[in-house]
Amino acid sequence: MYGKVLLAYDGSVEGRLALREGAKLAKLCGAEVFLLAVVDISVGIMLAEGAAPGAVEQQKEVYQKVLAEGVERLEQHGFAPQARLEFGDPAHEIVAVANEIGADLVVVGHRHQSAFARWWNGSVGASVLEGLRCSLLIAQNDAGETAASGEVSDD
Repeated sequence: MYGKVLLAYDGSVEGRLALREGAKLAKLCGAEVFLLAVVDISVGIMLAEGAAPGAVEQQKEVYQKVLAEGVERLEQHGFAPQARLEFGDPAHEIVAVANEIGADLVVVGHRHQSAFARWWNGSVGASVLEGLRCSLLIAQNDAGETAASGEVSDD
């Protein structure tokens, strides 16, 4: 079914849920797992870089830790994931990496936002869908896992 699964991971509750759901599916399929974290190089971060040099480097360090946490979680599930850190627009980078590695499935988390926030920020899931040549799974919080708790069990 799926031979290569790309898990887009940002360390958020939603990202942890997507990581868990993607890992379960990859295990069922015997798939190879790739983990991707993307440092969002947006206008805001570039303005911050101009005002406070080092903002991009600080984000890089944060996302390297996020990526390491994701690798550790996947290793606990018996995977030896290939991990990658990219810079740019998350949707664009997810599509580029998925197409480059020949992913059969991309898994992303879904963060509930107001209509205004979705209009202003856009939807990574919707943007990713437009450029993919493979399936997309958008994982959502279920009843026992909320952003308020900050925890997602690995069960």
